[in-house]
Amino acid sequence: MENTEIYEKLDDIFQDVFDDETIKLEPSTSSADIEEWDSLAQISIIVAVQDEFGITMNVNEATNLHNVGEMVDLIKEKMQ
Repeated sequence: MENTEIYEKLDDIFQDVFDDETIKLEPSTSSADIEEWDSLAQISIIVAVQDEFGITMNVNEATNLHNVGEMVDLIKEKMQ
C-alpha cells in the first residue's frame, strides 16, 4: 500500500474521530496540532487504525508515536 493511500484512510479516520472534515494530515501532524487530540482520542485513533488496516499495535508502539509520519511507518511495517 502506498503512503498516499494510507494518508487518505488516516484522513478519514481522524475526520471521524474529531468530527472535522477539514483535517488533512501531514507527516509532522501531532497531538499538538489538533486541540481535541487527548488520550481518549488517541485510543479511538489506534482502535480505528487497527480495524482499518487489519493490524495490531502493542501499547509501547502506540504510545511511542510522536506524529502521523511515524504512524504511517508503523502501519507499513505491520502490513508487510
